[in-house]
Parts: sequence; structure tokens; C-alpha cells
Amino acid sequence: MKKIILLLFVLIIIGAGIFGWMIFSKATSFNENKKYLLIEEGKTNKTDVLEALQQQGIVTNTTTFSLLGSSIGLWDKIKPGKFEIKKGQNLLTIAKTLKNNRQAQINLVINKLRLKEDLAKLINKNFASDSVSVMNFLNSNDSLKDYNVDTSTVFTIIISDTYTFYWNTPLRKIFNKLYDASVNFWNKNNRTAKASEINFTPKEAYILASIVEEETNDAGDRAKIASVYINRLNKNMPLQACPTIKYAMKDFALTRIYEKYLFNPSPYNTYRNKGLPPGPICTPEPKCIDLVLNAPKTDYLFFVAKADFSGYHHFSSTFAEHAQYAKEYQKALDEYMARKQQKEQESK
Repeated sequence: MKKIILLLFVLIIIGAGIFGWMIFSKATSFNENKKYLLIEEGKTNKTDVLEALQQQGIVTNTTTFSLLGSSIGLWDKIKPGKFEIKKGQNLLTIAKTLKNNRQAQINLVINKLRLKEDLAKLINKNFASDSVSVMNFLNSNDSLKDYNVDTSTVFTIIISDTYTFYWNTPLRKIFNKLYDASVNFWNKNNRTAKASEINFTPKEAYILASIVEEETNDAGDRAKIASVYINRLNKNMPLQACPTIKYAMKDFALTRIYEKYLFNPSPYNTYRNKGLPPGPICTPEPKCIDLVLNAPKTDYLFFVAKADFSGYHHFSSTFAEHAQYAKEYQKALDEYMARKQQKEQESK
């Protein structure tokens, strides 16, 4: 009898040792430095969580994790969310992360966005809100009125930057943070005052910056282009900005704006409509907004790309001078397109 008891005791000790080793040894099954475990709304029960751990390739042994979870009272504590799991973590650490609801912070990195659909996809990719909900929010003036914008100007509250949220942060809170960041941006460095000095509201300066952003990547030319557009607005001339045609057509791959495109009836067509378009055509970089606010005072009214395709522009104060530069550029472009077509034909 004593031998049986001793044997059972030894087996228990061995079993506890094995269980302890399985709990405290490295348990992740991925090679990346970290992965995110996503637990969706309505799928926080034991079966769904174990399935998520397996399908998302988080742990090597879900059976042991199941036993561990039961022993520490995990299964009625789990909440939906996104949890960061680091390579080499043990099962106990992972279980405590879930039990204590230590959710991962997710970065929303906003660079250049052109369409509402772009923002909806970006939020859907990183957070719980789906694209349809985001689009409904962006297309509702009732949803946007708290931010002093409408469905056309909503992007003016978005300053390109990196914002940190939790995966299940409500959409309203996401936009609250974006709006607060926008207010802080305009309150700094006398930006609102600078906009007023050139007879712009912050929204109008943002819209103009979005056009300048799409014209060129060169900061020096951007500043001069901003001065051209400001001069045209002051003279009640149409902006005639080619990027607004691309936006109106929703075709951002266009490399040449043909005359037939200029008849597009969109309110964003600045060849047909004077003044600024109803809203921004992209989310400009903060430094591009500052270039607009600090645009040099010039007498330029026209600009055209240089014929050497360097990416730089000629600036003119008279149409006659501009026409000459434009003719040179068109000739160079025609020759380039002809060479390109010839090469394509020869390669067939």
C-alpha cells in the first residue's frame, strides 16, 4: 500500500513538473518578434478563444492552455480586443495578458489619403470598426457637426501623423482625437493668424495645401505654386489646378490632362469653377500646410513643368511667357510619348 501511495506521489510530482514546464517554457509558435491575437466581439468563450489561438498561430499547445485557463479562472474574464504576444512568451504570461485585459496599443499612421474610402479601409484594417460604419460616419453631416466640418470638408480635421488607440476604440473617440490634434496644430506657431493674414480660414488653407501637395514633391516649387494659387484667388481667376481634375475623375494615375477632361461637371473641377474646391483632395503633409501659410509674395500667375522632366517648374507673371514655356513642355512630352509608343510597338 505504501508503495502504491509513493508511486502515485511520484507520478503527481512528475506530472506537476511536466505541467509546470509546459506552462513556463517558451510557448509561441511564430517566428516574428511579435504577433497580435485578435478576439472578436461575441467570440470570447473558451472554444472560440482556443480556436483563435490555433488559427492565428499564437501558441503551440492549446490543450495545456485550456487547462491553465480553467485553473486561473480565465474563461469568464476575457474581453474582445487585440493583444500583443511576443515571441518566446510562456503560456502563463499569455493567459495573464488576456485575463487582465492588457490590450495592445495600435498605431493609426496617416500619411496621404485621397478618398474617404482610403480612410475607411485604413481604420478597418487596424481597428474593430468596419469600412461600412466608417463610410456612414464620414457621409453623415449629423455625425460630423461636432467637429465643425461637413461631408466635403471632413478631411480638414485630419493632420498627417501617427495616432495611438486600442483596437476596440469606438469610431467617435478616434475622430475626437483627430479633431483635438487638428485644433492643437492650428493653435501652434500662429498658424490660424497666418491663415487670416492671407485671407484664409484654416479649412481653406488646408484645401489649398492639398492641391499644392499633389502638384510636386519639391518644397521650393511648392511654395511658389502656393503663391501662384493665392494670386489667382485674389484676382478672382480660376485655379485651373490639374490635380483637381484627377480628383474629379477619381483617376490618380493620369499623367496627362487632355482638354476633354476639363469639361468634367464635378465641383472639384477648378477649370470650370472659380475659387477653392468644396474640400481637400488629399491629406497634405503638415510642412506643406506651413508652406502655404508662409508662401512668398510674388507676382506669379502661371507655372508649367520644365521640358527636361526634372520635376521642377517654370514660373511666369505673364501669359505670353507662360505660353512659351508650356509650348516647350508640350513638345517634349509629345516626343517622349512618341518614343514610348514606338518602343512598345517594337517589343511586340
